[in-house]
Amino acid sequence: MNAAPELRVTGVDLFEAPYRLRLPFRFGVITVTEGVQAIARVRVRLADGREATGYAAEALGAKWFDKNPQLSDEDNRHQLRRAVQLTRDAYLQAGPMTAFGLHAKHYPALIAACGAEQSPPLVASYGPALLDRAVLDALCRAQGISFFDAMRANLAGLDATLTPDLADFDLPAMLAGLAPLPRIDVRHTVGLVDPITAADQAPGTRVNDGLPETLEEVIATYGNRWFKLKVSGQLDADIDRLARIAAVLDAQGSPYRVTLDGNEQYADAAAITALWERARVTPALAQLVASTLLIEQPIKRQQALAEPVDALARHRPVIIDESDGEIDAFLRARALGYAGVSTKSCKGLYKSLLNLARCRMWNAQEAPGAAGRYFMSAEDLTMQPGTAVQQDLALVSLMGITHVERNAHHFIDGFDGRPRAEAREFMTAHPDLYEDTQGPVRLRLMQGQLALGSLATPGFGSGVSPQLDSTAAMPAAAWPAAA
Repeated sequence: MNAAPELRVTGVDLFEAPYRLRLPFRFGVITVTEGVQAIARVRVRLADGREATGYAAEALGAKWFDKNPQLSDEDNRHQLRRAVQLTRDAYLQAGPMTAFGLHAKHYPALIAACGAEQSPPLVASYGPALLDRAVLDALCRAQGISFFDAMRANLAGLDATLTPDLADFDLPAMLAGLAPLPRIDVRHTVGLVDPITAADQAPGTRVNDGLPETLEEVIATYGNRWFKLKVSGQLDADIDRLARIAAVLDAQGSPYRVTLDGNEQYADAAAITALWERARVTPALAQLVASTLLIEQPIKRQQALAEPVDALARHRPVIIDESDGEIDAFLRARALGYAGVSTKSCKGLYKSLLNLARCRMWNAQEAPGAAGRYFMSAEDLTMQPGTAVQQDLALVSLMGITHVERNAHHFIDGFDGRPRAEAREFMTAHPDLYEDTQGPVRLRLMQGQLALGSLATPGFGSGVSPQLDSTAAMPAAAWPAAA
């Protein structure tokens, strides 16, 4: 019998908060200098009459969900707003059901509705990804339990409704056996325009705000030993930049680990395989090659699931990220030689857990009792401190992933765009995760790690309520009133 409580969504309020980047961040086809964070406030009522409010937050990221060059950044943000609007209207009109049941009932129709407006599945997933977290936060707060305890008891009612391939897999047993990690290694992102050493900074271009700017300074300040390196799709330029990065990493004199992220910049499997083959025979890259764990979404999504990646996968595991649009994308990727898929809050917490179940099932089928070849990686979309980063960290911790890409603490100065009092409230509630820097409240990195113990609090990673009523609401033109 499913013990998950039924609930109804009785209210959804939507807000957005602009923020600035302290350093430009280039990935794929865009260089970002500012952004907007969407914030959702959702009210739910349980069958026994109890009510609670939950929250979720996520960047409205341009040129990641849909990289069509014909669309402006504002077009991209409006696509995402539209996905949230459609989800909001559907959830408000739904009858009583479990938290996951709410998602499962509406997910196919939301994918179709966004598709009819020429938005790809990755865009469509943003709406439920945001609101599902707020619904689950409200459920946890109503029950007075942590996200970890709620998921291990399957209070969301996760099942195989959307994933018939998991029909014979024991999802409740998997959830019950999950053990959240107390600490996690931070994989520092090195973007395509990030300075590697001080020599890369032209005179007068330093920010000089007391925070690290170059890769050398990041390592000296935070003690990172895990890194995510962006590559551009230009073979010679990528080899040269990787060699300059390797010179800094090798000089630290201690082991390190890296992942390579192509952000769809390579045309096909042959092109990214050529990069790897060149790297293997480049002496300056010997340690970096040996330290590489995986290669993330190197191929354009239009081609990524159209051809095998076996030639590259023989050397390092290859995973999908932007190609993870539909709920069955990982199944199709596996058939082509991919070994992994990313978890990202913006793609949906339930998708992450279902893909984790697939990894468990496939590994047990191929090598019972062994670690297996299929895995999840944890990636970022500039998760800001507070609600967004804590929910993402809680999910990654629960799934047992030992390292996560984190980048907002480097590219954004603390809680930029949020009230100072809100930042201090988060720090007071989570003193292991944040620190007072005699100015902005910032993430507390110690030896390249984040401490996560305080996430085990009633709610989804936090019991702090963002201060929203004094924040400008999202424009009425972009966020029409609920139906």
